[in-house]
Parts: sequence; C-alpha cells; structure tokens
Amino acid sequence: MEKWSFKLGAHPINWVGEDVEEHGADTSYEQILDDMQSLGLKGTEMGRKYPRDPAVLRRELDSRGIQLVSQWKSVRFSDPSRRASELEAYRRHADFLAGFGSKVISTCETGGSFFADALGAGGAGGAPPRGLDDEGWKHLAEGLNEAGRIAQSFGLKLAYHHHAGTAVERFREIERLMETTDPNLVYLLFDTGHALYGGADPLELLRTHSDRVAYVHLKDVRPRVLAAAREEGCDFITCIRRGVFTVPGDGCIDFAPIVQELESRGYQGWAMLEGEQDPAAHPPYEYAKRSMEYLYSL
Repeated sequence: MEKWSFKLGAHPINWVGEDVEEHGADTSYEQILDDMQSLGLKGTEMGRKYPRDPAVLRRELDSRGIQLVSQWKSVRFSDPSRRASELEAYRRHADFLAGFGSKVISTCETGGSFFADALGAGGAGGAPPRGLDDEGWKHLAEGLNEAGRIAQSFGLKLAYHHHAGTAVERFREIERLMETTDPNLVYLLFDTGHALYGGADPLELLRTHSDRVAYVHLKDVRPRVLAAAREEGCDFITCIRRGVFTVPGDGCIDFAPIVQELESRGYQGWAMLEGEQDPAAHPPYEYAKRSMEYLYSL
C-alpha cells in the first residue's frame, strides 16, 4: 500500500550512469532489478543496461512485479527540417512504452546545445547550452504539441524534462515552454535536482506549474560540490563526476514541503528516486534504502 497519493519508484541511473558511462559499467540489469525488488519499489524507467528485446524485458520486469514507467526521448523539434522524422521516431517510442502500460514519455529538446549531435538515448553532454532563438522556440512548441497528440493517441502524456545543459534549463526557460505549448498536450516532468541546478527554487517551480506536472524525479544536490564546480566553470558532465547530485535526504533540498505539495495537489503519478552519482563511491542499494527511510519519515 502506498504511503502517499503518488507512487514511489527508482531510476536505474542510481546504479548505472546515463551521462557518465563508466559509472556502473560492470553492473548488470539483473542486479538493478533485484535491488529494486528487494527495496519494495514497483516502478522503474528504462536504463541503458536493460534488455532491448520487449519480450525479454517484459519477462524480467513481470517476474519481479516492476512496472516500466517511462523512457527518455531526445527530440530536435527546434529544427523544422527534422520534424517529420522526429515525430515518426516519437510515434515508435510511444508505441513501445504503451506496450508496457507506461503513462508518460520523458521528453527533452536537444537543439540549442553544443553537444546536441552527441546525445543518444539518454542524458546531456558537457558543453553549456547555446539556447534557442525565437524561431527555434516557435518550432519547438509546434513540434511538442504534435508529439503530445501522438502521445495521447497511445494513452500517454508527453512529460517535458527540464534538464541541465539544455535549452530548457532555467526557470524563465521552463516558464516560456509552459506558456508557448498547449496545456492539454504538453506536461511537465518536475525534477527537483535539475531545478536547483538551473537556479530555480524547486518548491516554487512545483507550486507554479503543479497543474502541468505529469511525472516527478526526486533528486538532491550537494551544495558545496555545486558551488566549487561553478567557481571552476565545470561543465555538466564534470559536475556529475564530482558528485553534485545525490538521492533525497543526502543533500540540501528540503523534501517535506515538496511531498506535502504533491499530496495537497492530489498528484497520483510516479515519483522516481534519482541519485546520478558514482555507484562505486555511493552504493546505490544503501543510498536508495536510506533515502526511502528519509522520505517515509516526512
């Protein structure tokens, strides 16, 4: 039985890095899923170590009673010449997730970033974002609205992931995205860690756009590590390697009012534990266990 109106799961990024490939390079997907099952977690996102064969993935998840909640999808809607191919890829992605009973698609625009061409199925690269011009924003909004319609046709919601190192990172960029997209088609993936990293107050961001939140990532930040990295001008990938991010309860974010806000708004979707740190230095099972104890104590 869930403690809250929402459901608590975990992202495999706690075990195996998406942006830093050496993090958890020798960890198997069986270990990740076994740990989640042992922790009593019922939801996961797709990870780079998970089986790509749908039949194998379904068998592994079902045998442990774990739901595939979502999977990251990079898009380049800011470039109108790519819209048709991007939408077709989005349709295939939605079809895959719908086959597993997922309800949200974690979606992130990669245009406007120096590292855009290096992005694959998950995560952001190292260089700071260039941002988008007015035309880029216009095309992005149009593309997201069309992708949102595709998601709806599969019984899914497009959940836009504001993300460090991308064109939609800071509060004003999130505001612009929310203002220029259809609220019935484009929703928000609220990420506590990326909000703080981008200079926003996570609680303020949640309160401002709680009516658009369709998915949640619970991630904490080590402020001293972030401050030192910023002073040295470190890029996003270096920040991860240095341990900027951690699980809830191990950093500076107060999750009590965040959980209270989610509850008071009647949020019934998934909230995923995310650490995104070196699992060799920060054992993922132990960190997830302590984080769950912290969250349940609130």
